[in-house]
Amino acid sequence: MKVAFVFPGQGAQYAGMGREISEKFPVARAAFDEANSALDFPLSSLCFDGPEEVLKLTENTQPAILATSIAVFRVLEDKGIRPDFVAGHSLGEYTALVAAGALKLGEAAALVRRRGKYMQEAVPVGDGAMAALLGLDPSAVVSVCERASEGQVVSPANLNSPGQIVIAGTREAVERAVVLAKEAGAKRAILLQVSAPFHCALLKPAEDCLSADLDRFSFGDLRYPLVTNVDAAVIRTGAEVRSALRRQVSRPVRWQESIQRLLEEEVRTFVEVGPGKVLLGLIRSIDKSVTMLNAEDEKSVENVLSALL
Repeated sequence: MKVAFVFPGQGAQYAGMGREISEKFPVARAAFDEANSALDFPLSSLCFDGPEEVLKLTENTQPAILATSIAVFRVLEDKGIRPDFVAGHSLGEYTALVAAGALKLGEAAALVRRRGKYMQEAVPVGDGAMAALLGLDPSAVVSVCERASEGQVVSPANLNSPGQIVIAGTREAVERAVVLAKEAGAKRAILLQVSAPFHCALLKPAEDCLSADLDRFSFGDLRYPLVTNVDAAVIRTGAEVRSALRRQVSRPVRWQESIQRLLEEEVRTFVEVGPGKVLLGLIRSIDKSVTMLNAEDEKSVENVLSALL
């Protein structure tokens, strides 16, 4: 039975995340200490105590979720639980690469903090938007976006699961797409509370800035193969990592295809490692027959150990 660890992206953050796991397991505490030393502020305090309005800033959210997820991962690894594959949704791809040994935690924490800053700076607050469209297939969503664009940017950003696609772009174009999606038969079409329009062409300036940072890194080969967001393809070498991360910024997250690729690789157990259970919900709508577990606190870690050891 093959096991995949999947790591969450933005949207999973909450004040208090990681506190219990850090108090119970020294390897988790050490992970937060490693992230703290790589940044110019005590990230662990922000994770444990907030305030939420500061935690939710993109440049803080990204390293916070990464550090929390790696803290939990190291507990599982220390207990003898290791995946056959890894994958991560958007930001979670960086976490997956740390777990796979391609990138050090401190390096990744500093890198994703800059990534968040670049993303926020690429589009002035309020100029961009994202919306979730439920109940439309990909071709219908593409058609809606094409009709809504009117010379502006709007496109699929997260291809999450059957019937759940998130779009991103210029606020006016996204708002038009929401109206058109409802007319096209969407079950729901709702604007999301986000700080930037992730994974669309408006983020190209952020991609360019991040590319310069990525070029300075030497990525190691992966201990565990990873299925990428941008291609839904399995990669195993450090040389493949840089291209995937560079293109990921302004292109859609192909999550449904990524999970389907893992299923093709005979993965039958998925463990969401880090705060929240968002990814398990998406996986459930793709294939209800697989085993799904989450690990974010002492109790859920114990459940994973009981199931997999």
